[in-house]
Amino acid sequence: MTVAVNTILHQYGALPFLITGQREIRILLVTTRGRRTWIIPKGWPIRKLTPAATATREAYEEAGVLGTVVGDEPFGSYCYEKPGNGRNLAVYEVHVFLFAVQRQLRKWPERSERETRWFAPAEAATLVAPAGLADIVRTATSQLLVEPAVWRNASLSASHKA
Repeated sequence: MTVAVNTILHQYGALPFLITGQREIRILLVTTRGRRTWIIPKGWPIRKLTPAATATREAYEEAGVLGTVVGDEPFGSYCYEKPGNGRNLAVYEVHVFLFAVQRQLRKWPERSERETRWFAPAEAATLVAPAGLADIVRTATSQLLVEPAVWRNASLSASHKA
């Protein structure tokens, strides 16, 4: 049976991170609603919002985090597939922005639908399903450690629960 890919659908995601007082990086992951697998906050383009602003909104809605997108462009992108209607296969390309977390709220829109948890980068990379996302986690981690200027201006706090 032949499977056709009709189109590539674009989404925008945030890779929430913080640097602790001991200069350790932590990555925040959220679970999907259905299968409860670990992912990053992501979603569809939102009219009248830039891709970075869309990623920021998704980080708030899905993970309850406030912070700052690092840089003007996505850090990277990855693809994943889902079965579509009939013989069609839907391919999603997620453009990922680094998101320096300043604070995690106690209440947020999707709190009752998802679990959030902070992970060491190596563990986060093993937990996310798309290989491309795992690569982004690993690459981002190495760059954040080597280039502290990337995140220094984000006013990060080691206290991430509000």
